[in-house]
Amino acid sequence: MFQSLTDSLDNAFKTLRGDARLTELNIAEAIKEIRRSLVGADVNYKIAKEFTDKIKEEALGTKNVLASVKPGELMIKIVQDEMIDLMGGQAAGINIKGNPGVVLIAGLQGSGKTTFSAKLANFLKTKRKHKPLLVACDVYRPAAIDQLTVLGESINVPVFKEPESKDPAAIALKAIEHAKVHGFDVVIVDTAGRLAIDETMMTEIREIKSAIQPNETLFVVDSMTGQDAVNTAKAFNDVIDYDGVVLTKLDGDTRGGAALSVKYTVGKPIKFVSTGEKMETIDLFYPDRMAQRILGMGDIVTFVEKAQEQFDEKEAKRIEKKIKKNKFDFNDFLGQMAQIKKMGDLKSLMSMIPGVGKAMKDVEIDDKAFVKIESIIQSMTPEERERPELLNMSRKTRIAKGCGRNVHEVNMFIKQFDQMRKMMHTLSKGDNMQRMMSQFKGR
Repeated sequence: MFQSLTDSLDNAFKTLRGDARLTELNIAEAIKEIRRSLVGADVNYKIAKEFTDKIKEEALGTKNVLASVKPGELMIKIVQDEMIDLMGGQAAGINIKGNPGVVLIAGLQGSGKTTFSAKLANFLKTKRKHKPLLVACDVYRPAAIDQLTVLGESINVPVFKEPESKDPAAIALKAIEHAKVHGFDVVIVDTAGRLAIDETMMTEIREIKSAIQPNETLFVVDSMTGQDAVNTAKAFNDVIDYDGVVLTKLDGDTRGGAALSVKYTVGKPIKFVSTGEKMETIDLFYPDRMAQRILGMGDIVTFVEKAQEQFDEKEAKRIEKKIKKNKFDFNDFLGQMAQIKKMGDLKSLMSMIPGVGKAMKDVEIDDKAFVKIESIIQSMTPEERERPELLNMSRKTRIAKGCGRNVHEVNMFIKQFDQMRKMMHTLSKGDNMQRMMSQFKGR
């Protein structure tokens, strides 16, 4: 996420390293590099200039104070504060009121509207304890209704649809009445997109909004399109005056222009960010956390929150008892892997840990590595999974054939598992494990 921008800004801060203090000369040099970094990230030049002018003014005002702080560190702090302000300052959240609350989703075709609609339904259901209803109002794109239906089934959220109707406003109104009768407290309306902005599209989305009077209207943009996304966001806002922006595909080759520019240009906050295709990969947008990630500082708060979402206290106690008895087995290992996978893709998770993201930037981390381990464990018998000590050479040979791996790969995994198991057992002695668990739960 934003790797090229992060690297470019890091180079700008390097111009200050070795200097004893901030001066007009080194501030000017750093500002020039920061502005170049932002323009390279597809931030509008006017915004980049105004942003760096504020940084320059702040830096000049502090150059004679805080002599104990290194110039590079001071400049990073100034840039971080201004970046947080540029992106909105505070998290905006989502407004769900009414009976039912109605959320209208708009955007261009290909921006990820339908997937986000399902992700939002899953977010509201699992984290906010709402009872959502998805509504299929994209009556033009082939298989759009089917796509939303499949996604709805995957998260166990019903989809209201009328395949024969070509009137999205009428469909949405019927869905709201259906929700009132059947006890759904949130209605999420997925609308049609186009390949480009056109009058027909704008008229339709305006009519839908006027008909259903949503509590919240969200505009979904593909963050990989940079400044084009911001221009599109402005055009839509001029027509429907939406409440917030959603940035999708942040796990792709994102330059950062949209995240940094959209609040300034449109005057509406970014409310959600989305990565990948998994239904769990949606987060509220926090300007301070995003600024930290852009500056290569990680985002440990989000990392811990994701871990806590998957944390099952009852299961943790069960695992703790097994570890203390040195009975942690392959079934337990599979369960732990499943929890990690629910947190998101590995490279994104690693990037949230301060210092790790920069160190791992050129390392390819393949989530399919889990598949190899799962295939080995799933080729074991139930008894072998529960009792790893049974795995002799003949059993390992059979497992290798069953999972399509060679014996060496199976041997290596079992050896690593055994080492991990012994280490966990050692750590569990005394009060080590209890202290670790209480620290984690207390975060």
